[in-house]
Amino acid sequence: MRFIGSLAMAIALLSSAAQADTRAYEKAELARFQRYAGEPIEQFPMFELWQWEVVGPDRVVVWSTIHDAYLLRVDKACNNLLWTHGLSVTQEMTQKVTQKFDFVVFRDQRCKIDEIRPIDYRAMVKDGYKVPDTAKKTAAQDTQASGGT
Repeated sequence: MRFIGSLAMAIALLSSAAQADTRAYEKAELARFQRYAGEPIEQFPMFELWQWEVVGPDRVVVWSTIHDAYLLRVDKACNNLLWTHGLSVTQEMTQKVTQKFDFVVFRDQRCKIDEIRPIDYRAMVKDGYKVPDTAKKTAAQDTQASGGT
């Protein structure tokens, strides 16, 4: 019985350490993207969702092309957004993502886009930024495709 109690405590400690590490990483990534983010815009063109990375409980960076990235803030903290393995972005207007009409969608949640900020991704790369392994490339996944709901 002691062994089971000790094992449960060890698992709890390891998971809390992993969660703290994840939060620290998430904060650092958000700060990095915010340094290169421009003023809010109402929409951006997107033919397909090339890649995405969650950088906060209500923040996602999406790449519409290999060079064009946008920091999205949703109107509420989406439950477990950090742990999702697939997401999509709606496009109610043809080949455009808008702050007024579109959502970040994952699992059974639709999170309204509250703010869109373009990221000077070329400057980030020039300054030495590399896309982390945690960023999700949508082409390699069998998850939801970008586009309407």
